[in-house]
Amino acid sequence: MKLRDEILKEHSSAQRDKIVKWIGAYQKRFDELFRLFINDEYRVIQRAAWPLSYCVQQHPELIRKHFAKLVKNLHRPGLHDAVKRNTVRILQDIAIPETLHGEVMNICFDYITDPKEKAAVKAFSLTVLQNLSRQYPDIRNEIKTIIEERWDQESAAFRSRAKKILKELS
Repeated sequence: MKLRDEILKEHSSAQRDKIVKWIGAYQKRFDELFRLFINDEYRVIQRAAWPLSYCVQQHPELIRKHFAKLVKNLHRPGLHDAVKRNTVRILQDIAIPETLHGEVMNICFDYITDPKEKAAVKAFSLTVLQNLSRQYPDIRNEIKTIIEERWDQESAAFRSRAKKILKELS
């Protein structure tokens, strides 16, 4: 399979599933997908994000060697929403290396306080922060304060996720 061609062929759940199945647990194939996700043109990066997150859900060990680059990528200016959404989706479901905890917390706090950020990115960021608050209870009050301050301006998706999180944090 020519992975780049497959990514560009079609943007659908069927195509995503085909790519995820082809990659399976093969590190080299995943590395190729990750390389496209980080280094290719805008459209390829955007479309590679979706199968990347599904591959990591099925085989979390595949992302280990790429973790620092994955997080660093979130600092790129003009990042497509699909890249942010799928990256933070990955971060909510796996163990984040301790050396990246502070950076990930800062990114997620920035996302949830940005009025222009998309609802899914905010919802996934809330979950990442909730997960990290189990190790860093000091951030719980900050999470609660932000949720309460932003409540009226946020989407139903944000409020739904925030309500569950507030329950756990209280």
